[in-house]
Amino acid sequence: QVQLVESGGGLVQAGGSLRLSCAVSGSILRENVMGWYRQAPGKQRELVADRTSRGSTNYADSVKGRFTISRDNAVNTVYLQMDSLKPEDTAVYYCNLKFPAVAANYWGQGTQVTVSS
Repeated sequence: QVQLVESGGGLVQAGGSLRLSCAVSGSILRENVMGWYRQAPGKQRELVADRTSRGSTNYADSVKGRFTISRDNAVNTVYLQMDSLKPEDTAVYYCNLKFPAVAANYWGQGTQVTVSS
């Protein structure tokens, strides 16, 4: 059973920074994509950033230049460094793991990020 555990959310003032972490249990043997999604109250879930096991990255336009996704494959962990945070970044952030070859998709429980003005 694949388990994803997020940490690092919290309260921060506009302009501040947070780093989210997501640790995945077990070894990952197949090509995969790890990423972060977010959902604000009353809004649809959206992709924030993701990174493939080969190193390619994808960012939402709203976070380009402010957020950075990285992976430490030795410990099966993905990070989201969030700088210059804005109130509109407030949301529950969810870690995601995909295995495209077998159409498998896994989610963490979510961590709250709140940015005050």
